[in-house]
Amino acid sequence: MRRRTLHLAAVAAAALLLAGCGTQRDGTASPAPPPSPRGCPAEVRLTAADDGRALCLTTGGRLRLTLHGSEDRPWTPVTATGGALRPVNAGVAVRKGDAVAAFEAVAPGTARLTSTRPLCARRPGQNSCPGVQRWTVTVRVTAR
Repeated sequence: MRRRTLHLAAVAAAALLLAGCGTQRDGTASPAPPPSPRGCPAEVRLTAADDGRALCLTTGGRLRLTLHGSEDRPWTPVTATGGALRPVNAGVAVRKGDAVAAFEAVAPGTARLTSTRPLCARRPGQNSCPGVQRWTVTVRVTAR
């Protein structure tokens, strides 16, 4: 009986792990998930850990994000494609290297948020690598 319980727990854990994946094998973002029975949220907060995530937001909703970087590996300002999101004042002081942004969902549609930063620290007198880390989130805005 105990062995069966452990097996079921392992299967359940694997299913939860797979369900939480946000990107496909080729690195592109997964399609936005269907809205929950209560619909899309009106407020979302994002961090660097949300890279590759696809989410939904209702019109009139707000999205805030903070990407913590450093002086020698700074994030670029976050950009949004499409007309579904409009940038608004984030209202906070930003540490050097961080990217902080806020958006309001103004129209149904899809937007892609992006930012980049160097893979390697940039230090005077040292070699650097040309690689770039990209952060991307896809936001589907739905009508209330």
